[in-house]
Amino acid sequence: MTRPTMEDVAARAGVSRALVSLVMRNSPKVSDHRRRAVLAAASELGYQPHAMARSLASRTSNIVGVMVSDLRNPFFADIVEGMDAAAQEAGLELILNTGRRSAARERTALESLLGFRPGGIILLSPVLPASGIRDAAAQCPVVLVSRTSTIAAVDTVNDDGELGAALAVDHLVALGHRRIVHLDGGVAFAAPPRRKGYTAAMTRHGLEPMVIDSEHTDTAGAAAVRKLLNIFSPSNFPTALVCGNDFNAVGAMAALEESGLRVPDDVSVVGYDNTSLAALRHVSLTTIDQPRTRIGQLAVRALTERLREQRTEPVRMRLEPALVIRSTTAPPRD
Repeated sequence: MTRPTMEDVAARAGVSRALVSLVMRNSPKVSDHRRRAVLAAASELGYQPHAMARSLASRTSNIVGVMVSDLRNPFFADIVEGMDAAAQEAGLELILNTGRRSAARERTALESLLGFRPGGIILLSPVLPASGIRDAAAQCPVVLVSRTSTIAAVDTVNDDGELGAALAVDHLVALGHRRIVHLDGGVAFAAPPRRKGYTAAMTRHGLEPMVIDSEHTDTAGAAAVRKLLNIFSPSNFPTALVCGNDFNAVGAMAALEESGLRVPDDVSVVGYDNTSLAALRHVSLTTIDQPRTRIGQLAVRALTERLREQRTEPVRMRLEPALVIRSTTAPPRD
């Protein structure tokens, strides 16, 4: 079925196409009588104005491009949910795509979003070089989530990763753990502060840090546990893991259980993000909470301030994380 056009609405309402365009732009120059006639015709035909065409005509855009690093990670779904609520309230429309954790694919995805001539771009934990972000910021305002920036046209929303990782270590030490290993987040820009927070907290408690290379995926979490099993026997395996994120922790727990190590009887596990995955009853993961919905709302608010309030100074928002204790942590077996 052919999508109804503005010309179809004009013919049904018995008015000009130009008048229909004025109505769709909510112009005050149209009488109430004609406005009602045009809207009734549009409703009968099922006409929806094309967002991009409307933006080009008015030289403004209500489109916000959103690039998600990893569609499989529920952390990003939670953030997008917060963004969607804030965008609807602000009269903005979101367009999403993903770079699949690849810098090359992210650059292509970003170019695609810019092709819609959006009012702004929100990048969720991108791995592409800063030069690509700078190029995008020269075309429209950009907000980075889970990544820092010094670019003036870029706003940022992050949590305090150092504090979050320290909270995880402090919790495990309070339970009596001493052999605590960190599964690192690899190329993710959230990884260095979490690694730094872990290392500093271990040193503060007089303990020896041990960091295993990993990534923010379930497969990487499982692979990191297999590396540890090549280093330690099950009898002297570390008693606790601080994982790069929840997704990583779920993979680590699966590999531990496959090896015969029980969580938390033999090994306690802490994740990061407090995603919906962590709260599932059969997972019940102790984790570090980021206020994900709030992060999404703040990212949209930062864009609207740029677009509608003409703010030019960058904002650097850093939210405080919190420990959420569930069933994957307990005192050590020994």
